[in-house]
Amino acid sequence: MPPLLALPFPAIDPVAIAIGPLQIKWYALAYIVGLVGGWYYAKRLVAAPGLWGSVRRPTAADIDDLIVWVALGVVLGGRIGYVLFYNLAAYLSHPAEILAIWRGGMSFHGGFLGAVLALLLFARRRGLNGYAMLDLAAVVVPIGLFFGRVANFVNGELWGRAAPDFAYAIAFPSGGPVPRHPSQLYEAATEGLLLFCLMALAVRRFGFRRPGLLGGLFVLGYAVARTACEVFREPDPQLGFLFGSGVGALGGGVTMGMLLCLPMVVVGLVFVVRALRGDTRPRPRLEREAAEPEARSA
Repeated sequence: MPPLLALPFPAIDPVAIAIGPLQIKWYALAYIVGLVGGWYYAKRLVAAPGLWGSVRRPTAADIDDLIVWVALGVVLGGRIGYVLFYNLAAYLSHPAEILAIWRGGMSFHGGFLGAVLALLLFARRRGLNGYAMLDLAAVVVPIGLFFGRVANFVNGELWGRAAPDFAYAIAFPSGGPVPRHPSQLYEAATEGLLLFCLMALAVRRFGFRRPGLLGGLFVLGYAVARTACEVFREPDPQLGFLFGSGVGALGGGVTMGMLLCLPMVVVGLVFVVRALRGDTRPRPRLEREAAEPEARSA
């Protein structure tokens, strides 16, 4: 029996769609919806020339190709990041498990780095401004973050710290008898919904005319939101608290998620400062050369 103050965990089947032996789980569906939603929103943004000014904008066909690059970057980066940051010793003992991505184990920070690398390589190959492409991704990424964190909740994983006196605590099936913060929903609300709204406002205000600005704002916003949510989230059992004990409802322990957000703050600030100074804009000659292929294809 769950404690008196705990809300019951909703009995949701982790399999969203089942057709014979084929099963699609909510987590996989969250990735698909996030990528498709981001693709649709990105196509809407590149169709608005007023947002880009003199910065060369990608074509609709570029976005169609880019989604494949980003998907590979997210999956490969997310898996490699989880192996390196969260469970390296276990995977070194059983290296074949590294390929078993269907058993779970993805890192946002690793997926973020994989997506950044894919975006920069794609931009270089197509003659686009790399900073502007990162800005475009920054505006659409919160869509995937929202659905991903909701899927974490449905799966009953990555639950929060013990909260026996919290009125809306939930007794997760795999979280023991103690009611816990539904930290997955906190992250969906902040890293997903709130950050999406803030980035939508930013793109309306600044557009992509200052390459790197939106990307820097996103990195800063995510780092702040993730760090705040880590205060409520139970650290990974194989790591625990890196520093401090985390004793109490809002203990002061430092987690791996918090630590990985520190360089994001530095990178975000650098991007914002450089964008505001105009350092990320291409030189006029290069900008004209980059625009010529688009003019010829029009």
